[in-house]
Amino acid sequence: MGTLSTFGSYMAMVVVQFGYGGSNILMKIAINKGLSQFVFIVYRHLIAMLLLGPLAYFLERKQRPSLSLRLMIKIFILSTLGTTLHLNVYYIGLEYTSPTVASALSNVIPGFTFVMALLLRLEKVRIETAKGRAKICGTLICTGGAMIFIFWKGGYHFKSFTRSPLIDITRGSVHGSTRHHKEDWVKGSLLILTSNIAWSAWLILQSLVSNVYPAPFSLNTLICFFASLQSSVLALFFERDPTSWRLEWNVQLLTIIYCGVVTSALGYCLQTWCISQKGPVFAAMFSPLQLVIVGIFSAIVFAERLHMGSLIGALLIVIGLYTVLWGKCTDSCSEGKAGNDDKSSTLDHQTLEISIANQPLSMTNPTTIGKN
Repeated sequence: MGTLSTFGSYMAMVVVQFGYGGSNILMKIAINKGLSQFVFIVYRHLIAMLLLGPLAYFLERKQRPSLSLRLMIKIFILSTLGTTLHLNVYYIGLEYTSPTVASALSNVIPGFTFVMALLLRLEKVRIETAKGRAKICGTLICTGGAMIFIFWKGGYHFKSFTRSPLIDITRGSVHGSTRHHKEDWVKGSLLILTSNIAWSAWLILQSLVSNVYPAPFSLNTLICFFASLQSSVLALFFERDPTSWRLEWNVQLLTIIYCGVVTSALGYCLQTWCISQKGPVFAAMFSPLQLVIVGIFSAIVFAERLHMGSLIGALLIVIGLYTVLWGKCTDSCSEGKAGNDDKSSTLDHQTLEISIANQPLSMTNPTTIGKN
């Protein structure tokens, strides 16, 4: 059962990263076509809430714990960090810097999460052991590989998979090349860094809340409810054009539906389950895979040419990822073995007590027989 659960956790996080990769591609197209980021965040979480609400009611009606005021505050903060703050600040940061810098900074999430987990004692690392060194080295290799993937071109270009782009995102563009504000690298980088810190804190808090509220559908329904409410307030201030709220049958609507169903509904639930099973660092370590997925997809659909540095960076990401996962797996096996040993010694002790209790009186207390 443990092996099956571990395999399921790996597959779930890979599915989540594929979902996030698809949402990034669609967002790249939809925003270029005129989709408001504020309206998008509101609609996507409303769709997710409508999908998860019935599941939470019917599937978790008997096992759902009661909600206290303290728990509601934690869920409200959880929604603020992982959805409202993370997504809105991230998209605002894109207005001041390039997508390349944004993607590079997003790959520090595993490092931030690892450090936060260490400070809160949710993660244990012993440098003198092989598994402890594997966790640290794997995190550094994974982050370094992501940086190489973006910044180092390698001097050699591979041929693109297609001669011309399958999707031309510049055709019919509303914003065009003047979409971004005047670039401010420092401000944009700080905003995106703030967004990534919020997401790392969300992963940590998610693990803490899941322990006291083990109902993933109900938990994520509340998260999506608070996220849509908070983002609606922001949208009323920053997006006052009524036409931005109008939905039509186009790529903007497809993006909203996809992100609501795949990213917010399915992705949040799978990630919540994985965090409850393996911890926040395990979930964060899969984030760099998204960069590889988007890079390959862009090479096929947008006819982007791959570089030698991109392939080397992707290889390092995979090596670093599996190094950390090996350390985590070794930890889990050690804890499981220790737990079984403790259980076995307890049972042996109980068996010994029973055996002694069932011995004849002459065997248990010979001195008493001598006195008689």
